[in-house]
Amino acid sequence: MLLAESSLRGRRFAPGWPLWLFTLLLLPVLLGLGSWQLQRATEKRAMQASIDALHQTPARPVAAFAQTQPSDWQPLILRGQLDPRHIWLLDNRTRDGRAGVEVLQAFQDTSGRWLLVNRGWLAWPDRRQLPQVTTPAGELQLLAEKLPAKGAGWRPGNHQCNAQRGPCVLAQLDLAALREESGIALQDWSVRLTGEGSTAALQLEWPALPMSASRHTGYAIQWFSLAAALITLFIWAGFRPDHRGNNNDEPDRA
Repeated sequence: MLLAESSLRGRRFAPGWPLWLFTLLLLPVLLGLGSWQLQRATEKRAMQASIDALHQTPARPVAAFAQTQPSDWQPLILRGQLDPRHIWLLDNRTRDGRAGVEVLQAFQDTSGRWLLVNRGWLAWPDRRQLPQVTTPAGELQLLAEKLPAKGAGWRPGNHQCNAQRGPCVLAQLDLAALREESGIALQDWSVRLTGEGSTAALQLEWPALPMSASRHTGYAIQWFSLAAALITLFIWAGFRPDHRGNNNDEPDRA
């Protein structure tokens, strides 16, 4: 305490305008980023709670949603056939440090509707050759869940994906582009398989949400810590030597 008092003696708090400007510009940004991460953490907790609640409900057939879309993560029962002519490989999907793809395939339900089904992950060790994807024949009954919609990404060129040319490799998923490219009326929503026992299922073990609520909270703490450090730096740098009254300290020269 005495050391702090002695270090502040003869100094006054008078930050200059550059320090004020720097702090006033940067501090709201840091606080805003921290608040945004807390908001994202709240959203992720609500999303995870919704997913967990839906997973406890019984799976419903796709025919039950003739007029409306299922809720995100709704468990579903698919009955129909996979189309071997329309297979896409969603690239840059790693599992346990191994490179691979997620296999997307057109599926025609017994009601006649077309769905895009994510069959799971497949290793792709040799980039010079496309991985081999087999399609189980006949009518299938599959367990799946409805996926949230994603923004447009990959756009196809003027070519057709077919069994002779092999699957197309995608960087991102764009259902509108796939409808245009394939010429089939895919639904505006897609599903991914959840039942391990099916012959159509590849490696499932789907990863958790891209970023958990706890990770967002950790980022928020980092931003708020930087804001606290900025305030501390502002206070420390704002103290300057106090030269007022120094003339009184000098001895009179008569």
